[in-house]
Amino acid sequence: MLGLLKKLFFWNYERNTWQWDVLCVVILIFIFLTPKSWFENGERPCRIEHQNAAVSTVLVGAELVENAEDKPRIQQLVRSMTNCTKVEVLQVRTVTGVNGKPTGYEVDIR
Repeated sequence: MLGLLKKLFFWNYERNTWQWDVLCVVILIFIFLTPKSWFENGERPCRIEHQNAAVSTVLVGAELVENAEDKPRIQQLVRSMTNCTKVEVLQVRTVTGVNGKPTGYEVDIR
């Protein structure tokens, strides 16, 4: 039994054997059936490449914000969207549709 485990661990089988094929299938099963959550550490990288760089613009849907003057709410939304806690909202512009109603907001951030 110990010899079998040693062969499995050190992969001492020839390529043309059924043992080799079984081990390859087991590896493929592990690769394709392993849940993605096993490899996530829970920390998502910040989506803004350079926080101290030039101004970036993100779009926020009108259904998420009551009005453009609610900067704390917009800043909270942008921080959750970008996963960056150091995001600063610089300016908010309303984007209106053909009917004159707001469809979203362009938010300049740094």
